[in-house]
Amino acid sequence: MAKKIIGLIEPIKIVGKNVVGTTALFDTGAKLTSIDNKIAAEAQVGPVLRTQKVKAPITKEAEQRPVVKVRIEINGREYEAEANLNDRSHMKYPVIIGRNIIHENFIIDVSKHPQNGKRVKESKGQ
Repeated sequence: MAKKIIGLIEPIKIVGKNVVGTTALFDTGAKLTSIDNKIAAEAQVGPVLRTQKVKAPITKEAEQRPVVKVRIEINGREYEAEANLNDRSHMKYPVIIGRNIIHENFIIDVSKHPQNGKRVKESKGQ
């Protein structure tokens, strides 16, 4: 299957016993997808498969995070992958889509405007 071109920020749905729509940042620097605890609880994903040591980006300290198998709908197609759960309430985006989903599925076009697929126009003043 050909890779889909997506923007850096896209609307997604977390699919568990419930379906929860939110916005995700596609981050090639993140190995594993990460979901906010509250969204994971609302979607009722799980059970926890294991815990994984993750280096927190702000504090640079290692922390243990639970890992679950989850289904994520992106542009009308579902992807099943593992994701760690974390308190992301202080972050701008409640979900980070990592390389475990990006690889072999997507090409990220940073010029695409979030949520509408249109390219951002160049500034002519500079």
